Amino acid sequence: LRQHDPFEAGESALDFLIRDSGQPDWKCGEVAGQFELKGDYLHGPVKDLSGGWQTRVKLAALLLHDPNLLMLDEPTNFLDLRTQILLEHFLLNFPASCLIVSHDRAFLTSTCDQTLDLSRGKLTLYPGKIGPYLEKLEEEKVRTERTNATVIAKQKQLQRFIDKNRAKATTASQARSKQKQLDRLQTVDIEADAPTASIKAPVVDPRQGPAVRCNNLAIGYPDHTVATEIGVEIEHQQRAAIVGDNGQGKTTLLRTLVDSLKPVSGGVRWGHGCKIGTYAQHVYTTLPEDLSVLEYLEYNSMAGITTQECLNVAG
Repeated sequence: LRQHDPFEAGESALDFLIRDSGQPDWKCGEVAGQFELKGDYLHGPVKDLSGGWQTRVKLAALLLHDPNLLMLDEPTNFLDLRTQILLEHFLLNFPASCLIVSHDRAFLTSTCDQTLDLSRGKLTLYPGKIGPYLEKLEEEKVRTERTNATVIAKQKQLQRFIDKNRAKATTASQARSKQKQLDRLQTVDIEADAPTASIKAPVVDPRQGPAVRCNNLAIGYPDHTVATEIGVEIEHQQRAAIVGDNGQGKTTLLRTLVDSLKPVSGGVRWGHGCKIGTYAQHVYTTLPEDLSVLEYLEYNSMAGITTQECLNVAG
């Protein structure tokens, strides 16, 4: 399953399936129907579909090649709950092998019965689900830490005896024997945890009142209105979730709020002093190819942010 966009400009989902698989249109339509790809979702421009619906198109394309081994790279990206459940059921009933890369542990637990851990240049196979494997790793780490603590305590005890008795003629032979014991005692190296990003919320002045207000807002495109009569008010310091199936207009609403799309009608009003930070669904397509990560962070950071602070955030 391809993680990035394989679609050509202007082609429909059906056009893509025919081009990608070489199968006749009736066969492509039949397989697409398994993923509820019908009507405008099948015959309209595939690039206009949401990320979740595009993933359905890619899954249908995968099946049209009649594989006996599925290799899925982050297949749950952009999926709503209903589509993810559909994907889980599909994989559980798929009559062949699957190799899945994902950071979604619940999804892996549901669909996989073996775990491959690729870290620090080594691939480890565990004949079980990811949950027990992670528990096993933690238990091994705790056990090794306890063993090392016991060894270190014994090393100190032997070293004290050696330091005290090596110069005495009557105990020198005992000290040499203890030195041999000390040389044989070794601790087990424990791999340090992998570096992680240090994400800190920015310091902002607390505010009261509405952060954003929509008044009888209609959202959509020149040839298609997605939703109408949107009236909502979000207060400062509130957290609001926008939920709904793929293709219902969640991203369209956010794009309208930040003026990336103009409203069909109605208006959006922001509270006084609002400073907006956005994270786009397809953010990787907007990153400049000619900048390093550090250069990009420095270019987009607020005035006064140091290079070290950028490095700390990057991890």
